[in-house]
Amino acid sequence: MACDLSKVGERERLKTRREPYWHRLRAGCFIGFRPSKRGGAGTWIARIYDEDTSKYQIKSLGDFGVLAGNARFAAAKKEAETLAELVEAGGEIRLKVETVADACRSYAETRPEAEQRFKRYVYGDVLGKVKLAKLRKRHVADWRKRLEETPSLVSRSNEGDKRVRIRAPSTVNRDMAVLRAALATVLPAGAPNSEAAWQEGLKSIPNSNGRRTLYLDRPQRRLLLEKISVEAQPFVQALCLLPLRPGAMAALTAGDFDKRTSELSIGKDKTGKLRRIQLPSEASKLLTSQAADKLPNAPLFMRANGKPWDKETWKLPIAAAVKTTNLPPGATAYTLRHSTITDLVSAGLPLLTIAQISGTSAEMIERHYGHLASSAAVKALETLAL
Repeated sequence: MACDLSKVGERERLKTRREPYWHRLRAGCFIGFRPSKRGGAGTWIARIYDEDTSKYQIKSLGDFGVLAGNARFAAAKKEAETLAELVEAGGEIRLKVETVADACRSYAETRPEAEQRFKRYVYGDVLGKVKLAKLRKRHVADWRKRLEETPSLVSRSNEGDKRVRIRAPSTVNRDMAVLRAALATVLPAGAPNSEAAWQEGLKSIPNSNGRRTLYLDRPQRRLLLEKISVEAQPFVQALCLLPLRPGAMAALTAGDFDKRTSELSIGKDKTGKLRRIQLPSEASKLLTSQAADKLPNAPLFMRANGKPWDKETWKLPIAAAVKTTNLPPGATAYTLRHSTITDLVSAGLPLLTIAQISGTSAEMIERHYGHLASSAAVKALETLAL
């Protein structure tokens, strides 16, 4: 969506969203603005086209909060044009990465799920302020202890009261994995058993990542769809038709779906890599109806208030429908992903193909679902009997 970011009043009327609002300065040079959710100054971004790589280079410019509102656009414009000159001269935009938080922000630029974890457990923690050159094992060990002692939020009551539980080892492992990956992109591993061995403080808890065992068969999923609220029904139906992560499904925009070719582009996912998948007729029909009369940047699956779904909003209608239908009480949005992947494996689809569709590794599919493929193989071999 193009808009005139030079006007303070127009910027103040913009709604908060993940995708920045872009202002074209000239061919291949844009500045973007992302309004703050908490009423702050917002963030400015430069986007410069690099002809050598045929890709855009992007850099966050900050909020220019020390300047008056009518001076921020000029400051952002000046920095963006300076960066454009650098790129056009063959240079490369490099983020200034000095602290742990800087490393995490750089890593999370194309990984929304990692960004959410960092917001909860790194950016506001003392670890985030530690300079990378001074990072020691004790820093990450202390952070890990604080993480393990932090309860996991299960839900909120209608009054806003939090319902929490002890953080599971598997959850701790997932939170540590993204931090470990972010640091590994900018720091070499330290010598074993030394204070410089930061990586040792982030070792996974062994034997904690078991299989997801709760499975809903097709009749159970149909029953869930019958009882789910009208508002949530399209989103939940999509989770029953495609083996995507709920967060990736919620992040889809109308422009991500091409109804002419029935192709879906999935960019905002755990892996951070763009992938395209061809949809069958039922899924294509659903997405066509959801994309109708929407601007390309609008959420493909939109709540009644115009906002996209997220973890805090999709789990409430699903939990209510599960309770109403007497389905297994632990069923969640992720149960639907597990169930669709289970059906694909049981149907004999190659594990690599399933991994590509669902946005995960073939190794993960093999580890968690390989036993189903083995059962299918036995049945296939039985047909060879003479």
